[in-house]
Amino acid sequence: MPPTQAESVIKNIIREIGQECAAHGEIVSETLVAFMVKAVVLDPSNGFNMDRTLMKSDVQKLVKLCVARLLDNKNPSLDTIKMQVYFDMNYTSREEFLEEHHRVLESRLGSVSREITDNRACTKEELESLYRKIVSYVLLRSGLGSPTDIKIVREATAALQSVFPQSELGTFLTLSKKDKERQLKELTMIVTGIRLFNRDCGKGGEGIDDLPAILHEAIPATTQHIDSQLQIAQDQVYRYTAILEKVTKNPLMSKELEPYMLKEALYNVRQYEIFLQIILPIFIALASLWTSFQDETVLISVLSSLTSHLEPFLGTHELLFPDKLMQRLLDDVTVKTDVCRIKEHMEDRVHLTDFRKLEWLFPETIANFEKLLIQYRGFCGYTFATTDGLLLPGNPTIGILKYKENYYTFNTRDAAYSFAENPENYIDIIKGKAKKNAELIQLLELHQQFETLVPYSQANLRQKITHSVQTDLSHMRRENCSQVYLSKDASTQSKREGSSRVPRPQIYIAGLRGGRSKTTHGVKVNLTRAVDET
Repeated sequence: MPPTQAESVIKNIIREIGQECAAHGEIVSETLVAFMVKAVVLDPSNGFNMDRTLMKSDVQKLVKLCVARLLDNKNPSLDTIKMQVYFDMNYTSREEFLEEHHRVLESRLGSVSREITDNRACTKEELESLYRKIVSYVLLRSGLGSPTDIKIVREATAALQSVFPQSELGTFLTLSKKDKERQLKELTMIVTGIRLFNRDCGKGGEGIDDLPAILHEAIPATTQHIDSQLQIAQDQVYRYTAILEKVTKNPLMSKELEPYMLKEALYNVRQYEIFLQIILPIFIALASLWTSFQDETVLISVLSSLTSHLEPFLGTHELLFPDKLMQRLLDDVTVKTDVCRIKEHMEDRVHLTDFRKLEWLFPETIANFEKLLIQYRGFCGYTFATTDGLLLPGNPTIGILKYKENYYTFNTRDAAYSFAENPENYIDIIKGKAKKNAELIQLLELHQQFETLVPYSQANLRQKITHSVQTDLSHMRRENCSQVYLSKDASTQSKREGSSRVPRPQIYIAGLRGGRSKTTHGVKVNLTRAVDET
């Protein structure tokens, strides 16, 4: 099936699944549906063949399975996938967010800037109007007050007149457009500095927020909330992990716990913990920044909103695992933290002499160890593969296995030795488990192993054309054309020789050498061959 046709089929399937869910009162995004389609197709138990074109019966089966999973609100796996999709669609790095924020501000100022730089004012009224536009531009660019507030406009005008009186407009108009734009930015910085100084002296500063005080109050409150949520999530992770460890030692308990979806609940809380650990350092960094306060204020509000929207994806835990059930399951079980587990095996290190063909690394021998990309987000791959999906943190101190340019950590030395005997086997087992539990693809960062299996994916629409691309100038787009001279056929005339196969003339004159006493008598002799002889 051609790629364009396959994409059209997938789009129709996604649309049909969305309509089915809406009919049952569940509104789902196209991104979530696309992720679920991929998860269902990857699961080998569903019997879809990636190399075969989907038949009508296959499409109906796919739609039915996806709708069933999307409507199963008691499944932690669905909550985990929803959390992952929401985070991918809404989280950007600090640099990307501020870059986009500044780009939007520049686009909004574009029309005001052009009105100033393209102005050809001559009369007194036109010059006064131009000066007012410069004041408005300064206020809009600085963000310190509204250009419609009379008090703020008067204060900004007074500050501007102190460094750029109206009499200087004539010189300003003679500048090039680029120099005008540069001078406008310089004037904005100067006027902003004057107004901030006046505010500090108590002589002005109308409409300027006390951003240091706002951040001083907002950052600790937000950080404290995230710390609390992170602690709760980690406590749940440690308890679930302890119960699952108990199950691995007592196989009879696995049948009892099967309907409770304990593994899926563990994956759900681990994913929530990881997202909070991504967000938390940003708030800590914010506390040390006392410049660009406006950027930080916008950023903190976005991150706070993002954090609050992640909490609803944990709703199934209290429903599936009430306190009484958890207490019963935790009987005779020691709940260990990740730090405790790592400390238990700090002295158990891999002996390099036991491995001749494999490369092992240690934290103290690696520069920039914290930047090393550990597979499976640092969890022990061997334990996960051999205990039906138990997530235990790997301990880099034991040794880091470098295999095919990838790095693996393990929770015990025995696990490291066992994994090293046949890495491909355990990698394939983990890949197979991820196909059955789609939330593991992102939780364990397995995207590269699956990205080529499905020809169409709508993950991360933030940078696609389906996301809003309307700008302040997009309505002014027009067709552009240019004149070109197309190449044409041309020919030239040249001389060429022609010949035919005829006898070559051979005519001689004999008797030209006569003496003085005798008269010369020349005889013409024709030795040319006949035509029929050639």
